Amino acid sequence: MSTLTQAPVALKFPTLIALVGNPNCGKTALFNRLTGARQKVGNYAGVTVERKEGSFISPGGQPWRVLDLPGAYSLLAVTPDEAVTRDVILGNQDHEKAPRALVCVADASNLRLHLRMVLELKTLGVPMLLVLNMIDQAEDRGLRIDVDRLSRELQIPVVTSVAVRSGGTDALLKALDDSGWGQLPREGNSTSATQAHSVAAIEALSVQDTHQRVLELLRICVSHPAGTDDAPAHPLTQRIDRFALHPVFGPLILAVLMFLVFQAVFSWASVPMDMIDAGTSALGEFVGSHMNEGMLRSLLVDGVIAGAGSALIFLPQIIILFAFILALEDSGYLPRAAFLLDRVMGGVGLSGRAFIPLLSSFACAIPGIMATRTMGQPRDRLITILIAPLMTCSARLPVYALLIGAFIPNQTVWGLFNLQGIVLFTLYMAGIVAGLVVAFVLKRVMGQTGDQPLLMALPDYHWPHLRNLALGLWERAAIFVKRVGTIILALMIVLWFLSTFPGPPPGATQPAIDYSYAGQLGKALEVVLSPIGFNWQICIALVPGMAAREVAVSALGTVYALSQTGEALDGALTTVIQQSWSLATALSLLTWFVFAPQCLATLSVVKRETNGWKIPVVMTIYLFGLAYACSWVVYRLTLHFTG
Repeated sequence: MSTLTQAPVALKFPTLIALVGNPNCGKTALFNRLTGARQKVGNYAGVTVERKEGSFISPGGQPWRVLDLPGAYSLLAVTPDEAVTRDVILGNQDHEKAPRALVCVADASNLRLHLRMVLELKTLGVPMLLVLNMIDQAEDRGLRIDVDRLSRELQIPVVTSVAVRSGGTDALLKALDDSGWGQLPREGNSTSATQAHSVAAIEALSVQDTHQRVLELLRICVSHPAGTDDAPAHPLTQRIDRFALHPVFGPLILAVLMFLVFQAVFSWASVPMDMIDAGTSALGEFVGSHMNEGMLRSLLVDGVIAGAGSALIFLPQIIILFAFILALEDSGYLPRAAFLLDRVMGGVGLSGRAFIPLLSSFACAIPGIMATRTMGQPRDRLITILIAPLMTCSARLPVYALLIGAFIPNQTVWGLFNLQGIVLFTLYMAGIVAGLVVAFVLKRVMGQTGDQPLLMALPDYHWPHLRNLALGLWERAAIFVKRVGTIILALMIVLWFLSTFPGPPPGATQPAIDYSYAGQLGKALEVVLSPIGFNWQICIALVPGMAAREVAVSALGTVYALSQTGEALDGALTTVIQQSWSLATALSLLTWFVFAPQCLATLSVVKRETNGWKIPVVMTIYLFGLAYACSWVVYRLTLHFTG
């Protein structure tokens, strides 16, 4: 009997709560502090917005399930993220139970903006409490918040927190234990009638009345030594912004930062990439040496191991790029970069919010396309998705390096610059300029929807928090491996089949790929691509290159019947193409890789992000058309000038 009386804690059911708040309020830091490694990341049903769920047990022994909802400025959604937040809270998201209660997170130093969301949430009638996060920063700026008075005015519990510090969530955990939410009925909060009433109540809120109520709350609950309701930015932030937001120095600082980021992506990643390459090669050799020659060994070595390795080798570059992006975001700089570029990008039909997705696309177009979810205007989001593949992703570097090394002399021009480096820089700039031109054309084709001002909060600068950075990188690495590695692996197995079957007939003298389905396809494509200088061997290499750009180099080696691998392959292949191709063909192929559609994995992500095949088909057609036209011009001009 005594055993039964001591067991109730273990028999408690987890209570589902949701963290909700504006972007940059520290909500995710709070989620990480509460749940640690007990997190699951996926997608919400029917959409591609990330779903983050974790679990923890409060000091009182109550188990909790917690959702980290996407950041939202309002429940009157204008972005996919905000729509998901609204639907989850109201119980409208497919296969998603409505949370029993809400934990609204607000930046204590910017209550004028965040309290508007709190007042919207109160109209829903869902149990909730308010967390004034980053209270230390508010106090550093001289703000004094009467927490008890604010709680009485809002008629909900209000606590303070510093999510990035150990023990910074103790007040929240105590409030959860005292809330009694663990005893709430396990049924959902919302019915169809109450959902409709909730939406109507939010829509009926007067913007002016809400603003006046926020000002009233600030007046009676918040004080500042200077006698104002708002505190100025931190002195250090003010000093940095004099340069970071300066119309001349600001863009220069941004350019230097981006240069350093790309230098790090392409320099720091070389060692771990070599290690991954060596590891997959060693694994392939080990498996190959311990299996009898046959289809199964070829499938495992050439299809599975080589396919996974071709995806994983770029993981270090993805991690390095996201480390910089997450650090710049956590420090408070990225919103300022978007602000600086808003006017320039607005001239071609984009907003400053497109900066981060396009920046991400330089590592891989897939995370760049996924990052467009935070863009409010559907037209801006669609245009950004359509031009993201024009940003030069890291998978194109092996092809660029091979062709530049083979056909561009390694010499210094003007006594300062390396000619090969100038060509590589030109290829990057060609993609950027092409993206801006396409955006400008699409703006005219799709119609002008009216200029939308870029409104966003500029948080104080602070050092990135290593815990948040580590968790963010782990999450991004897992997403990359799961969503990209598995797709490429499956496609490589398919392409292995196409390159292997049917086998060469008895007495065949040509490489086996000549007689395969892929070889037959390459010779058929030569009819279409010969006007831009491509022979059938190049056409064959383009087939596996659609699965992963970097595979094109290995495919060319197979086509030319080379037995070497690794560095020996690169050197031998360079000699062969120097002897077999003209400069016009090489420049035409470089141009093709600048503009042609990204890998099939990118197109599949576009299909998921746009919920249909229409946009991927449009993207494929326009990119192929652009690549063909530009390659034809480059090929003909080079022939004209070189004879």
